[in-house]
Amino acid sequence: MAETEAHISSEEDQLFRLLRQLDIAPDAPQRATAEAVGLSLGRLNALLRDAIDQGLVRIAQRPGSDKRQRNSYALTTKGAGEKNRLTDLFLAQKLADYEALHAELTGTKIGLVPLKSRTEPMQNNLAPIPELYVSYDSAQKLKVEAADLTSHDLTPRQICDLELLMNGGFNPLKGFLSEEDYNGVVENMRLADGQLWPMPITLDVSEDFAESIEIGQDIALRDQEGVILATMTVTDRWEPNKSREAEKVFGADDDAHPAVNYLHNQAGKIYLGGPITGIQQPVHYDFRGRRDTPNELRAYFRKLGWRKVVAFQTRNPLHRAHQELTFRAAREAQANLLIHPVVGMTKPGDVDHFTRVRCYEAVLDKYPAATTTMSLLNLAMRMAGPREAVWHGLIRKNHGCTHFIVGRDHAGPGKNSAGEDFYGPYDAQDLFREHQDEIGIEMVDFKHMVYVQERAQYEPNDEIKDKDDVTILNISGTELRRRLAEGLEIPEWFSFPEVVKELRKTKPPRSKQGFTVFFTGFSGSGKSTIANALMVKLMEMGGRPVTLLDGDIVRKNLSSELGFSKEHRDLNIKRIGYVASEITKNGGIAICAPIAPYATTRRHVREEIEQFGAFVEVHVATSIEECERRDRKGLYKLAREGKIKEFTGISDPYDVPVDPELSVETENVEVDNCAHQVLLKLESMGLIKA
Repeated sequence: MAETEAHISSEEDQLFRLLRQLDIAPDAPQRATAEAVGLSLGRLNALLRDAIDQGLVRIAQRPGSDKRQRNSYALTTKGAGEKNRLTDLFLAQKLADYEALHAELTGTKIGLVPLKSRTEPMQNNLAPIPELYVSYDSAQKLKVEAADLTSHDLTPRQICDLELLMNGGFNPLKGFLSEEDYNGVVENMRLADGQLWPMPITLDVSEDFAESIEIGQDIALRDQEGVILATMTVTDRWEPNKSREAEKVFGADDDAHPAVNYLHNQAGKIYLGGPITGIQQPVHYDFRGRRDTPNELRAYFRKLGWRKVVAFQTRNPLHRAHQELTFRAAREAQANLLIHPVVGMTKPGDVDHFTRVRCYEAVLDKYPAATTTMSLLNLAMRMAGPREAVWHGLIRKNHGCTHFIVGRDHAGPGKNSAGEDFYGPYDAQDLFREHQDEIGIEMVDFKHMVYVQERAQYEPNDEIKDKDDVTILNISGTELRRRLAEGLEIPEWFSFPEVVKELRKTKPPRSKQGFTVFFTGFSGSGKSTIANALMVKLMEMGGRPVTLLDGDIVRKNLSSELGFSKEHRDLNIKRIGYVASEITKNGGIAICAPIAPYATTRRHVREEIEQFGAFVEVHVATSIEECERRDRKGLYKLAREGKIKEFTGISDPYDVPVDPELSVETENVEVDNCAHQVLLKLESMGLIKA
């Protein structure tokens, strides 16, 4: 690292020492502070005045009743950010000085690894990295002061992002991206200063909230229970081009991609950017002994003397192919193994993280304890394929790893709207290889692993020379889910009995799972009538509790305060979906019969329910003309006269389901026959027994 890159002026050095000392001992007398910083009282007072004028330090109320005590000082959010910046600059200079001294005394370089970063000159994978938390005392003061700030309640994804910002997992980021950084990341995977960073880390908010915020204002970031986790100084506010973001980051503006769907249909319209000051980490009540910050993992590796560590990224349960892959990776890299599964947000439909972690723990003893460990990563995945692989590499570098396994179709989301894979099977490996040196972590690439029956072992599919002479076995994820759903055998060559046992606890045969039947169609199409008939037939069969969530009944008992605007109709459907998901999760049958005109809202409900059981969409395909002819409630007449605004099919659109599980016609068809069609569909899906 050049000395000019690491230079810190005498004024910056004094300010750095002052801010650091005030953070450590904000209540110390001025004389003690001056001695600790190495300045005269006069120079200290001048520095303090300048720091207060710049908004870096504020005079705080001193604890206790003795008014004769001198002032207490507290770092502002801006001051904490400046301290972090100067800390990095100070460390960079010391690193450069040490390099020069070592070269002078020995004639050789020591081999430190100075990264191209404004923030993280690191000695190696074991040295601590910068965090964005203030000291405990400063955090207590900030909590009190932040209580008066405008608050933003973070979404689950934003909480995941904030945690990794604060603990250094997203180093070198100092907060949510500014507009300039965002544009650089979207267009060319680089921050404004040129550093490699492939994924937009943005704070998306509603238009109303954005309008209430001024540039330069501090806001409090709270979890969903209202606990203040951090403060943020808002430096940027803009409306992004989300279609451009989707094209560049995810490769296509296609709502079949879960992150693109989130971008367009769930994320706020406005982005805020700015540095954050960490007050406390989010609380996790589950698997607390398995959760490690980057610095905690680095300390663990340092304690054990692990110089090489290969990380294995997974969001799925571990099967025998994964075990063989990780064994081979550790052998190839001559490294210790970190199993580092994601327990934040993954792809809708994935096995829940509680079940997955139990599966990991069930097979951990099949790895050598002296060379293997496991830690959980609270990351909100984007399923961005190649870009995600680079992102995962940077995150694992921050966690102290030297090698990273990139497998086939790494972080792929599956099929696009045309039924084709979003990314090529080895696109992620190619992009990672291109940036490997800059990431600072070595890729261990692996192909698709399959089981060779004659040799009773797993081998990379592309390396099997005698394919015509051997029996190659493999079970896809889809096939595994089918076998679990139907209670079929899962062979031991594929998975461990302990893993299968845990999966069967969560995924019993479909005939014992809860599920939701979701009717959608125009008003007057016959949804409620068919739903009532279906409910009676299912209750006659017995075995599981059945609940009918009819549109009119829900409106009366759950959504009586809502109107019929698009926003209110969406909210009503989401409430129905939430109740149905709880019924499904607990093994019951939910029958829903709202109009549900919008495809994006129906998709949201599907994703929420499919975490716990099957979602069966039934389109009651009665034409608008027939519905208007029936018009028992006189609603269509009022809509035609303009007395009812935003009426589905008349003055408001209806998104016809593209691929429902079942479509039923009701014109000249008996209700009993329609309900029977639904029963036959449920039977064919294995949800009820014949």
